[in-house]
Amino acid sequence: MIDTKKEQERDELHRAIWAIADELRGAVDGWDFKNYVLGTMFYRYISENLCNYVNGGESEAGNTDFDYAKMADEEAEEARESLVQEKGFFILPSELFCNLKVRAVNDENLNETLERVFRHIEESAKGSEAENDFAGLFDDFDVNSNKLGSTVARRNENLVKLINGVGLMNLGEVKDHSIDAFGDAYEYLMSMYASNAGKSGGEFYTPADVSELLTRLGTIGKTEINKVYDPACGSGSLLLKVENVLGKNAVRNGYYGQEINITTYNLCRINMFLHDVGFDKFNVACENTLTHPQHWDDEPFELIVSNPPYSIKWPGDENPLLINDPRFAPAGVLAPKSKADLAFIMHSLSWLASNGTAAIVCFPGIMYRGGAEQKIRKYLVDNNFVDCVIQLPSNLFFGTSIATCIMVMKKSKSDNKTLFVDASKECIKVTNNNKLTPMNIERIVDIFACREEVKHFSHLASYDEITENDYNLSVSTYVEAEDTREKIDIMKLNAEIEEIVMRENELREAIRNIIEEIEG
Repeated sequence: MIDTKKEQERDELHRAIWAIADELRGAVDGWDFKNYVLGTMFYRYISENLCNYVNGGESEAGNTDFDYAKMADEEAEEARESLVQEKGFFILPSELFCNLKVRAVNDENLNETLERVFRHIEESAKGSEAENDFAGLFDDFDVNSNKLGSTVARRNENLVKLINGVGLMNLGEVKDHSIDAFGDAYEYLMSMYASNAGKSGGEFYTPADVSELLTRLGTIGKTEINKVYDPACGSGSLLLKVENVLGKNAVRNGYYGQEINITTYNLCRINMFLHDVGFDKFNVACENTLTHPQHWDDEPFELIVSNPPYSIKWPGDENPLLINDPRFAPAGVLAPKSKADLAFIMHSLSWLASNGTAAIVCFPGIMYRGGAEQKIRKYLVDNNFVDCVIQLPSNLFFGTSIATCIMVMKKSKSDNKTLFVDASKECIKVTNNNKLTPMNIERIVDIFACREEVKHFSHLASYDEITENDYNLSVSTYVEAEDTREKIDIMKLNAEIEEIVMRENELREAIRNIIEEIEG
């Protein structure tokens, strides 16, 4: 059943974001605009989050009229140390979003004011446990960029529009809202711009429907999990889907991810805060996962969900250390230098808990190509790690029309069979892209959970069957596609052709007679 209140709030929020986009259309390019809106939303969010926290504490102590936003900076300074310890950061009352918003329109140096406020927020976390979570968070919010306007006055004019627009958003108090307003606005902005930003934006955004499917596959039969990890976490949408699917506080010990792109890494940390994940509940690192993994001390993980980049280059056997790396060594061979896909698979498997599940979006070529990739598949199948391979429809992702697939891996399978599911038709068309509906997701998850054989849809293949097919893991090898071509009755067709030929002869005869009459 659709929750009408939720939908209304969501629509209202999306309209408010569009209004800002409209206001700044032409002034700021879409993908950059997203960074500015998210940065401003994040600034508003942590300002309100800190205010609510302080005011709530005072209210419980009986001081119901207290308002941190109206406090003098000097007085507030006394609470700095304890607030940094509890919240991970500190903002002076004069530098809160609500107070800056009031002064913005008359501030000729608004760009410098904002830069100073952002620097103060980042510096407040220095030396605390939250230092890494806040360092460089506002780097992509460049207040002096020509992208905001060609002159300081123009830039400040756009900054005022931005601050007022975000200030007008009905984000309410987090606890009063029936939607995760800040988080939802984030998702909306990402999808809004990923769809038309081409590769620059879409490459690290996994659509919500695919995120939901991966998370559902990885959490079947579970109401909570210990830790979730994504080795190529992008903007963090996949990590955060777990709470969405299992409910609040379903992740006991936190969210872990690694991302190589600095802009996306910043977006991921902002996304964590906007979804109300405390600084002590997430650990996101910026580095190359394959060559410099950052979470050796945190593995293994009960849930791994990922949509790693397809067919990217990596050092492979050029780096002599990698073949002895405990993540890659067991297969006896490294993924090809020009195609790191199976390196991400091996890395994920290595860091998967014995009771865990990894659900990873894959480029289809890794399922059937020969050479080193075939040897790695052999290792995976011989050791009974591949639980399921699901063929997805084409056009699900922004910036690519490729029909990808999902590999689900487990270390403690109850049988030695592999389920193959052909879900290539499980979608509806929305504008230029395909989309998985809740019904499509349900059907795939149900078949996965029951490990059921359904003609033209799923097949449970034995180990021998896979070895007979030379460790080919393409779904089409095991699930016969339904022949939807029209059946033709040859006898009937021949009779029709005969009749046409007879009529043609009669027509020719009639024409000849007419010509003879004319000529005669």
